[in-house]
Amino acid sequence: MSAETQALAEQITQSVALLRRHLDWDAALDKLDRLNSQAEDPSLWNDAAAAQSLLRERNRLVTQTDAVRAIERETEDAIMLVELAEMEGDQAVLAEAEAALKRISEDAKRREIESLLSGEADANDCYMEINAGAGGTEAQDWAEMLMRMYTRWAEQHGYKVSMLDQSEGEQAGIKSATLQITGMNAYGWLKTEAGVHRLVRISPFDANARRQTSFASVWVYPVVDDTIEIEIDPSDLKVDTYRASGAGGQHVNKTESAIRITHVPTGIIVACQTDRSQHRNRATAMEMLKARMYEAELQRREAASAATESTKRDIGWGHQIRSYVLAPYQLVKDLRTNWESGNPEAVLNGNLDEFMAASLAARVGATRSEASAQAS
Repeated sequence: MSAETQALAEQITQSVALLRRHLDWDAALDKLDRLNSQAEDPSLWNDAAAAQSLLRERNRLVTQTDAVRAIERETEDAIMLVELAEMEGDQAVLAEAEAALKRISEDAKRREIESLLSGEADANDCYMEINAGAGGTEAQDWAEMLMRMYTRWAEQHGYKVSMLDQSEGEQAGIKSATLQITGMNAYGWLKTEAGVHRLVRISPFDANARRQTSFASVWVYPVVDDTIEIEIDPSDLKVDTYRASGAGGQHVNKTESAIRITHVPTGIIVACQTDRSQHRNRATAMEMLKARMYEAELQRREAASAATESTKRDIGWGHQIRSYVLAPYQLVKDLRTNWESGNPEAVLNGNLDEFMAASLAARVGATRSEASAQAS
């Protein structure tokens, strides 16, 4: 076997070992056996919600374990084919087998990164808040560009995007917006985008065509389901009603259907104006509030509240996680991972996978370092 082929095989072996470790392989198989037994119980559907939760968990484990087995099986077949082709001197078959190993290696790396989406809420839907920084129209236009970027990314991955609240800018763009993004692992992927985003460009709003720097912040938190209990004292809430803005017909200008809820002890504020009904908007806003409080608790459990709060500081210099430079050169750079793209147009059209993967891959590297240290 050539050195390149041997290196690919070793990379796949390493990825599979990490996949098994992330899944806690033996425990995952035991849990899958229990779930399969429970799924066969006729009384399971007496509680439809519990049954659906069980089947979702079972399907998740089946997908993950089957993927690992498939990688192992395909790797063995490809290596066997390489050895046979080398023995017989068949270069065409050898090239085909080596190409298969490269494909398997790429798939293993992708699944290795996805296996990190195993946090308590990573599989959940999520809310995303986007806020313009100081700078008036420039920053508000940038906030709208970010909203469009994440909407396109979500649509490319088959996720559903719902607008829950939006505050229009005076001349262009938005002051703020809240989106709900629905799909498997939506929170796990998008939580990597939380922080301040910086844009450098020639201003389209400046008659002298001067270069401007704008900032906007992105905040992401998971949707919580009914199985997670969050206790909120009604006396801690301040509820305001106001007229909805934006598209929506004559109704939005005639009734105060929009809801803003402030949780006084924590200062958390949520708002919703998506529905004609004030009651439904209130219910949605309460779900958002519970999600925000749950996310804060997750951060405390992970001892990451200090790092998380750092992403919510002033929306300006010194706090950005990523820079998007459109002039005088073209570059998007993530300041946490140093991942770069020389194609800002593609990034702003939703091609964010490499940036998200780089953020998660940093955790893979930390896991590998930890494993190496333990082995030595």
